[in-house]
Amino acid sequence: MLKVAVMVSGGGTDLQSIIDACANKEINAEVKLVISNRKSAYALERAKLAGIKGEWIKDEEIILQRLAEEEIDLVVLAGYLAIVTDTLISKYENRIINIHPSLIPSFCGPGFYGLHVHEAALKRGVKVSGATVHMVSTVVDGGPIILQEAVDISDLKTAEDIQARVLKLEHRLLPKAVGLFADNRIQVVDGRVEIL
Repeated sequence: MLKVAVMVSGGGTDLQSIIDACANKEINAEVKLVISNRKSAYALERAKLAGIKGEWIKDEEIILQRLAEEEIDLVVLAGYLAIVTDTLISKYENRIINIHPSLIPSFCGPGFYGLHVHEAALKRGVKVSGATVHMVSTVVDGGPIILQEAVDISDLKTAEDIQARVLKLEHRLLPKAVGLFADNRIQVVDGRVEIL
């Protein structure tokens, strides 16, 4: 069974979607560890409620140590508001995935996270947004795309409303991507993800 670590900074609704998919046997994976860079993140409470080790860690050397101790196969960034270093990325090459609340390459890269993404989309007047699950590379939001799904946002007037609609996609796409990884169906070829 795939051993997963989820790194998160906030409420952890994307984390919960993975926990639920594992509990319901929808995916052949187990969340072994939740790491947050924020002590007050509700995601740590979600981990506790699910009987999962939840730890507040900011030092990446300690993060690497804990990932090794738990024999983690896949690292999932689920609303992790920190840039992971090249060291972590090279150690877990093609084994770190991230969920991003837009259709990459739109509204991504440094500074585009959380509500900022949806505010930018609203300001630009885009009619369609969505969510993207991608491999993490040394370029922020620049790794190979695993899954994407679009949603019509033309009727929405606030960034919060856009966020709520896009979150529904995230909660479906992220567990699906973890499941594909668990079933060895993801392959990176020439910088692109092929789903087998």
